[in-house]
Amino acid sequence: PVPQHATKENTLSPSDLGCAKALPSADGLDEEAAKLRGTRIHLLLEHFATIPVENWDAIALALLGDVPDLSDLIVEAKRVVTDPNLQFLFAKGSLCEIPITANLPEFPNRTLHGVVDRLIVNVADVWVVDFKTNISVPQSVESCPEGLLRQMGAYAHALTQVFPDHEVSTAILWTRTARLMALPHDLV
Repeated sequence: PVPQHATKENTLSPSDLGCAKALPSADGLDEEAAKLRGTRIHLLLEHFATIPVENWDAIALALLGDVPDLSDLIVEAKRVVTDPNLQFLFAKGSLCEIPITANLPEFPNRTLHGVVDRLIVNVADVWVVDFKTNISVPQSVESCPEGLLRQMGAYAHALTQVFPDHEVSTAILWTRTARLMALPHDLV
């Protein structure tokens, strides 16, 4: 017999584990505007990584139309994709927008399900990287919003089930500053 699948009520999203996901900022957007901005930058990053640079402006216009801040979004996405220190995130073989599902031993009737922005699987280790488009970027790992740390911890928990013989590492890519922040296991 096929086991019963988890219903929506029994599914927990890593991004819905509570606590703040952004630092306070006078320049911050309201939640809906911030989510829309994040979705747009994610879309540009996903496509810019797969097409020649000379086509980026045209593809951005085709994907997003004439949004008011399109040029700012393009500049931010270009800065990330062209940064030499971040090339491994967009290299051939890296995986984008990967759905993951895992059991939660602490909650036997709950299933964890989410989508990771980038997954890099090597022989001995796995990197899960989430793109964050926050206006205010934390200066240190210790000042990273707890909601994001919980989300990354959930991804790490899930991926240790998928890759039990690999070391799982987590990081946040802050698109505003094109900075990759590795997150220690004890913090997530």
